[in-house]
Amino acid sequence: MQFDAMVFAERLARRAADWRFHREHRAQATAIHRTLERALGPTNRVDIERADTYAREVLGHVCYAPWLYVYTAIAGRFKEGWIPDNYYGRVVVPKLKGGYGKAASLKALQRTLFDSATFPDVAYFVNGLFVKPDGTPIPADEVALHLFAEHDSLVFKIDNSRQGKGIFFLDRKRFDVETVKRLGNGVLQRRIVQHEALGCFAPRSVATLRLTTAVNDEGVVTVRACYLRLGRDTDTHVQSSSHVRIPVDPETGELNETGYLTDWTVIREHPDSKIRFAGVTVPSFDACLTTVLTLHRKILCNRCVGWDLAIADDGRVEVMECNAEHNDVKFSEATQGPCFADLRWERLVQPEMRRQKAARPPLDTSTQAGDASPKEAPPPLSP
Repeated sequence: MQFDAMVFAERLARRAADWRFHREHRAQATAIHRTLERALGPTNRVDIERADTYAREVLGHVCYAPWLYVYTAIAGRFKEGWIPDNYYGRVVVPKLKGGYGKAASLKALQRTLFDSATFPDVAYFVNGLFVKPDGTPIPADEVALHLFAEHDSLVFKIDNSRQGKGIFFLDRKRFDVETVKRLGNGVLQRRIVQHEALGCFAPRSVATLRLTTAVNDEGVVTVRACYLRLGRDTDTHVQSSSHVRIPVDPETGELNETGYLTDWTVIREHPDSKIRFAGVTVPSFDACLTTVLTLHRKILCNRCVGWDLAIADDGRVEVMECNAEHNDVKFSEATQGPCFADLRWERLVQPEMRRQKAARPPLDTSTQAGDASPKEAPPPLSP
């Protein structure tokens, strides 16, 4: 009886976590959809109904519809094959990454996994030790000497840092070993002087290029999407709370003429520098493509990865991060997708779940798009 009670409690906790997860996604997608409709006009009602049907009958639950509304608003019509962000997190990530996504995101393992000098890593602090990129320990009394042998300032990123959080700037004069230890495990990287073609938008922060790659069932890696992230005039680095995103042609590296603020307001120029996006091409773009394809072939166990790159002033490609867990797909799906339709990720949901959902009465979708709250319990954590 005690065992049954524990199992029941665990299931209940997972169910509650799922409900919160989908509720948060619905709230985020609803707010974005409203912003887009104010700028672009009402989304076609027929397309909204198609999104509802696709979410329920193909993806297994109507809770996946709100992101489809966002994608439809930007694309101007509904497209089959789109992957909602909450479906990606609850279905695709567990099925096609498992625990390997987290392992690939641990920064002290970057050089070990990839054996590549494209990461600007100077050292790692991990489990009480300062370690060189080649894996050898740094003596306690030589840490500062090693870190600042060739650099006056460094960037420290803690493990599991996301959305621009957990990033700290260190300089030679004020460096304190104990401060780094208190921050926890992470990587120390050299600061990058970025290429002027990208630095002109927001000089204080280094622009990052997000390239998304995926592995098909034959083990072939391909580039699926690309966008540029820019900081604002007060940012020391790009942050999700304030960034500007511009879709980038994944074949040519050319920026789209329109970009988006954090609330998905459509813009055509950087809000601070007033430099227009149209006509700008990412420097060293072919080298960027070659770099991410080469690196992803070394971790095929992670079927989809988001790579954050920077372009140095001499055109050198620097890999800032490997995002191998729940990397962002919603922006690329909305502006360039469907990006993964040929991979058939919609088939990952359990067939029995799809049958159960299809057998239930359809939900009331008479309210405005994005306002309807799912009246069924959300699907389980790992279908």
